[in-house]
Amino acid sequence: MELRQLRYFVSIAENLSFSEASKVLCITQSTLSQQIKQLEYELGTPLFIRTSHSVALTEAGHELLPYAKSTLYDAEMCAVRVADLNRLSTGSLRIGVTYSFSPILTETLISFMKLYPGIKLDILYRPMAELMDLLRRRDLDFVLAFKPTQALEGVESHILFQNYLSAIVRDSHSLASKERISLDELASYDLALPSKGLQARNAFDHIRPPALKCRVRIELNEVNILLDLIRRTDFVTVLAEASIHNRPGVKAIPIDIADNEMAGCVHILKDSYRKRSMQEFLHLLSESIAVKERQNAWI
Repeated sequence: MELRQLRYFVSIAENLSFSEASKVLCITQSTLSQQIKQLEYELGTPLFIRTSHSVALTEAGHELLPYAKSTLYDAEMCAVRVADLNRLSTGSLRIGVTYSFSPILTETLISFMKLYPGIKLDILYRPMAELMDLLRRRDLDFVLAFKPTQALEGVESHILFQNYLSAIVRDSHSLASKERISLDELASYDLALPSKGLQARNAFDHIRPPALKCRVRIELNEVNILLDLIRRTDFVTVLAEASIHNRPGVKAIPIDIADNEMAGCVHILKDSYRKRSMQEFLHLLSESIAVKERQNAWI
């Protein structure tokens, strides 16, 4: 059994098509079929049900798939460990980021790319739940997001900075001069909230008493559009204060309630290998102006 054969098997299983897999792998379909037949012969069982119109996994194929992925991942990590010794001159780093965390990231991205031009960065923006699924599947090296309301199984969450949940308004809003705002006050304004499932919305729903009725006029799952709406109207939204870093025309007013902290965290799989490129990226992030400002605000 060869790693190449396992890689071919996984590609077919993911595409459920020999022709599509051959395109992805940049090999001929006949070569792909021959290698799979050799793998099936060695294992003593068919891995795919083939018809003229479709391809499906057999019971043995379903059983093999997670082990094949794990083996390929371990092989990749062997190569990564060796490449790490090459002074970060090559490799890739896969980072998941929640939408509201993104303003904190720009400074570090620019610094890292200048220092390590040979490292390819793959940045994926998704809601927290989707990113955690990708992290557990090892499709991401780490995730940058605010601390969830509940602990995540199998994941280590390391705090980068403390933050707080805030009402966000435009600079000319009647609330802009306030230092704090209560939930009762907030409920008297028209709200434009992040969609359910996004971290700030989860945190807001967590601290909001069930009996408190809010005037939610619109929900959006895109923070940039949401903040643009806030700049142009008298709507109020609720986000982590860090979400408006370097964003002109808006102001954050802390919500005056206990347990409204939203710590900025890096989330890593427990017992997973920490790439040197990841360690260097997180060092740069921890030393960035955006993070230092928030660390100093809590001293």
